[in-house]
Parts: sequence; structure tokens; C-alpha cells
Amino acid sequence: MVFQENSENQTPELEEIPSGVLAKIADLGFNATEVKMYKGELIIEGDIRITLDELDQMSPGNSLPVEEHYHTDNLVTGTPRTINVYVNMPQKYRDATDIAITRYNTEGLNLTFNRVGSSGQADIIIRASPWYYYFFGILGSAGFPSSGNPHGTILMTRAYYDNVSNINGLATTIAHEMGHCIGFRHTDYMDRSYSCGGSSDNEGDGGVGANHIPGTPTGPSASSWMLACGSPEGDRPFTADDKTALGYVY
Repeated sequence: MVFQENSENQTPELEEIPSGVLAKIADLGFNATEVKMYKGELIIEGDIRITLDELDQMSPGNSLPVEEHYHTDNLVTGTPRTINVYVNMPQKYRDATDIAITRYNTEGLNLTFNRVGSSGQADIIIRASPWYYYFFGILGSAGFPSSGNPHGTILMTRAYYDNVSNINGLATTIAHEMGHCIGFRHTDYMDRSYSCGGSSDNEGDGGVGANHIPGTPTGPSASSWMLACGSPEGDRPFTADDKTALGYVY
């Protein structure tokens, strides 16, 4: 297994998260019981990266990101639109990204994804995560759109993914993180035990509601590409409900 380089030659220590920050996370409809913070960077729900500055700019009512079968207002705008993706990682990750892009583009959305050969052309860059992700058990991360643009970075922890043998499973992980970048939340936000195990934990709607997408389930959606947890080897192509949600939002 490949391990991330520890550039500081020490095991990192998570920072204590102020109660006010946790309260704001909860108010925005996220799971405030599963948050890590290191150097002012928050990892929420296992793979959502938000800095403290970004959190301060979010407010209930206009910044809660989209969840797969529920939606609010924070989306990529200016559609129809092409989103360029650059992969600064080994060939396997580029191949998996091509599969993920094909899955999206096959749906005929108002967003078209295109893999490009340089970071200067890119709207989203996929690269290796910082060394401390491995120590905290973070498989990867992405963020949500802002100012009508997709989140610009997907981080992948190579220690977890370099030895993945199922290229379609890796493609599912990348498609999941791309989903966050264009505004999709975890399908089982109301009960993360559905895919993650453990006790039931409703993330709630943050006091701003969650607008149901017609034709999709109101509860957790089996095999959805946006389930909160899954195996790095597990392949979850878009289900019929996923396709309905994608087509409704984009």
C-alpha cells in the first residue's frame, strides 16, 4: 500500500472545534457529529471539505448545498455549460475519471464534463490529498459550488486508492466527489446508518427545508452513487432514481 508523505514527520493532532462552529454546521443541515478540523479546514460527513472562511460565508436559506433527492438553491449556473476536469494523478485515476465523465455525459444534462490536459484549463482539479488525510482516515474530499461555479478541487487519498483493483469502483468514488462539486449531498442524509452502519443519525434540514425532487424516494436510495459510505472497490453506477434527480437539477 502506498502511504501519503508525511512532510512534517509527525502524527497530526485534530483541533478542537468551537461549539459555535458546530452549531453553524448543524444549522446548515450537515451532520455536526462527524466533523474533523485541522489547520482551519473542516471535513464534514467524511468527505466534504469546507474552510472556516467558507463556512462563515454560508447561511441557511441560500447556501445549503443540494442533496441528491432533495434540493435547495446552491447550484452551478450558466448552463448549458462545459466543466473541464484535470487529473494530476497516475494513469489509473485518469482512466477512472474518464469512466465517471462518460456516466454524466450519457445522461444528456445541461452540464458536460471534459477531461483536459492542463490545470490552467480546468474548472475541477483532481489531485492527491495532503499527507494528514491518511492519519485521520479520510479517503478523499470535495466541496460545494460557490458563486455559480463548481468546487474546484477533489482530493484523493492514494494510500486507500492506489491498490484498488476495480476501476469502476474508483470511477464511482470520483463520480461521487464530482457530484459534491456540482452541489449534490449524500442521499442518506436523513439516516447515515443506512450506508455507514452504526446508530441512526438524521442530519436534519437546517431549518431551511429540503425540497423533494418529484419521482425520487423520500428515504435513503439503495445503491445510489451519492450514498454517504461505500467500499473503494464498490461500483455504483447511476440508478434510475439518480438519473431522475440529475435530470431534474441539471
